[in-house]
Amino acid sequence: MEPKSKKEATLVIIKPDGLAKSLTGNILTRLSETRLRIIGAKVVRVSRKLAKKHYAHLASHPQFEDIIAYLQGKPYGKDYQRVLALVYVGEDAIEKVRKLAGATNPEKAEATSIRGAYGRITSKGIFENVIHCSANKEEAEREIKLWFKPNEIVEKVFPTKIVTKKKMKVRVWA
Repeated sequence: MEPKSKKEATLVIIKPDGLAKSLTGNILTRLSETRLRIIGAKVVRVSRKLAKKHYAHLASHPQFEDIIAYLQGKPYGKDYQRVLALVYVGEDAIEKVRKLAGATNPEKAEATSIRGAYGRITSKGIFENVIHCSANKEEAEREIKLWFKPNEIVEKVFPTKIVTKKKMKVRVWA
């Protein structure tokens, strides 16, 4: 009997400080070491609503408002009020990405990790750690579904269904 495949999907976000420091290429190059595949990618201007849903588990944190503003890119000016959201898939994707990313606290992350190399802690105590990655399968599913619609991912990672929505306005090219 063969061992069960541990193929899984994970969300990765290159945060506004990563974009402001022009680290996107460096981070993507490091992530390529995992040999995982990108199956979804987009630049997102993070709304307050999305940031609050993403960090709902930190709602009681004393610096919650600063954390929300950080994910929205507010400290970095208009040009960096966005993130690059990606979905990676492959064997042990969550563990591989988390190991490469390093500890959430940049000062505790290994120097060779992404956060250890590029992160910092602000004078307000906010971890500017340039990257987010899902912690476990449940979080990965919640986050991927929060950040991506099924048709924005090129492979099926979770069950979907077809529904009819009436009177929906959509933006089209003029």
